[in-house]
Amino acid sequence: MEHGNKTVVEEFVFMAFADLHQMKILIFLIFLLTYITCVLGNLAIIIIVKLEPSLHKPMYFFISVFSASEIIFVSVIVPKCMAILLGHDNTISFIGCFTQMCFADSLGVNGCHLLMMMAFDRYVAINHPLRYPTIMTENVCIGLAIFPWVFAFSSIIIQVILIARLEYCGHNIIDHYFCDLTPLQSLACSDASISTKATSLAAIVDVILPFLTIIGFYIRIIITVTKIKSKDGKQKAFSTCTSHLIVAGLYYGAAMIVYGKSNASYYDKYLTLIYTAFTPTLNPFIYTFRNREVKKIFSNLVKRTVL
Repeated sequence: MEHGNKTVVEEFVFMAFADLHQMKILIFLIFLLTYITCVLGNLAIIIIVKLEPSLHKPMYFFISVFSASEIIFVSVIVPKCMAILLGHDNTISFIGCFTQMCFADSLGVNGCHLLMMMAFDRYVAINHPLRYPTIMTENVCIGLAIFPWVFAFSSIIIQVILIARLEYCGHNIIDHYFCDLTPLQSLACSDASISTKATSLAAIVDVILPFLTIIGFYIRIIITVTKIKSKDGKQKAFSTCTSHLIVAGLYYGAAMIVYGKSNASYYDKYLTLIYTAFTPTLNPFIYTFRNREVKKIFSNLVKRTVL
């Protein structure tokens, strides 16, 4: 469609992994395997936490909420990417692109803040064990779980509106496998300085501040744990935190590299694979195989099912 001498973009074209065209089938199979593993693994965690009374604790409640968020997150991104790899359709409508961006980035931010809430839960459990039951009540846990969803969508919708209002007049090829903030901004033919500044500010609030808060919580936790005289007590305290630290490190590491800068780069789409595909797939294994309680319950459930 044209307005005057300008061609208004009605759809976008994903380049995805076009530079690796000889490996498309292999990449598709990897995506398919990770997607199935992610959905089934995270779904298993949700079901186990729901069915097992001994896991009706704030820590496992937050893990199950995080697992639900990860299932939705990968479902917004990965199926379309697999369709592109199969050569079915590498285009997306203008509205569809910004809808995908809204959900994908909102769920990404939601994951960052859920990890922060999980760190707060571990901080209270280890630093204030006697007050833990009175602080982390059911209503408080529900409130802490809902807040990231509300905050994330509120934050991202502002950025989506700012970027959607830019002029797109011709160039519509996205060097990515899903609609993301920075790649869309780089396609605009109008001044994107305001939206770029908004994205940079949001990256600080949505990613860097939660990460720094998590570091702050764990510094306090480490100080407390080092004061524990019992070796078993130290080991038990650290065992409840290591899984969360591994997930947070992978998640925030890639997110800060990608969103901590204003300009898109060729390597962004490969870095985003860490938290859009691989981290959500690894989460169930990290939370189960590094957690004796969950591992024991999971093994008992499997035995019961087999017998």
